Amino acid sequence: MQKRKLGKRNLEVSALGLGCMGMSFSYGPPKDKPEMIALLRAAVERGVTFFDTAEVYGPFTNEELVGEALEPFRGKVVIATKFGFNLNPDGTPGWQGLNSRPERIKQVAEASLKRLKVDAIDLFYQHRVDLDVPIEDVAGAVKELIQAGKVKHFGLSEAAAKTIRRAHAVQPVTAVQSEYSLWTRGPEAEVLPTLEELGIGFVPYSPLGKGFLTGKMDENTKLGSGDFRSTLPRFTPAAMKANQAVVDLLATIGKQKKATPAQIALAWLLAQKPWIVPIPGTTKLHRLEENLGAVAIELSADDLREIESAAAKIPVEGARYPEHIEKMTGR
Repeated sequence: MQKRKLGKRNLEVSALGLGCMGMSFSYGPPKDKPEMIALLRAAVERGVTFFDTAEVYGPFTNEELVGEALEPFRGKVVIATKFGFNLNPDGTPGWQGLNSRPERIKQVAEASLKRLKVDAIDLFYQHRVDLDVPIEDVAGAVKELIQAGKVKHFGLSEAAAKTIRRAHAVQPVTAVQSEYSLWTRGPEAEVLPTLEELGIGFVPYSPLGKGFLTGKMDENTKLGSGDFRSTLPRFTPAAMKANQAVVDLLATIGKQKKATPAQIALAWLLAQKPWIVPIPGTTKLHRLEENLGAVAIELSADDLREIESAAAKIPVEGARYPEHIEKMTGR
């Protein structure tokens, strides 16, 4: 497995990470815990050293799963987790607004350390920007945790360029995580140039378009009520039918490269910048192996131009999120 450095803060990880959310949360009922532990350990055996979780996934159960599965590999893997939500007091999935007050950040850090079974959190992201708390205060709280040896690196998720700059001035930001893929290209305008300038790494989540870019879904796909994609405008039957053109493009390039649409989608992201590390999620070993195969695929400048030219002619149908969630992004 190739390695990459997330920006200039000397955090080296595998070129592809593993997003763990779907093992416990959002994509229907939680998956079988022993199976998921086996999958996480299989990922390590195949060279993956970067794992992504969050307090809100479950809540708590995803961190517990990751902590148990990766305990034998302590010091050999990098685990990222996140703070920033007020969770439902009864422990049910979901949240009651944002909360990045410094005292809350420190509470989350202490609890996450226990669930992850680690002495320090490798990468601690603010999950969403909280407009009620100055980003300088957030960065200052994480700085104190770093000085106390409880956190190693500071990250932001779905933050705007100006917010990233303000945070970075207080505590250098190691990585920014936002949705980015061939059908979600918002970060290209301002965020990616800012990260390049400041020497910050970028971690695309949903790099396979929440499964759509794998080519395994179409307008006839039935999503269960427990699958959060059923609430997303981009996953209505009409939008999926319209967006099939993006998958067809990936499949066409894939045929030339003897690769799957998912592998081309990931290879395209890896080709954008050397400091980009996508974190596709999966609950299946054969999908994990398929995704990891993307690292070996070389897309030439001509290939990238062909993809760019074709993608520019495809209007993507449907918003990423419902409005109340969308407004938490890019702040």
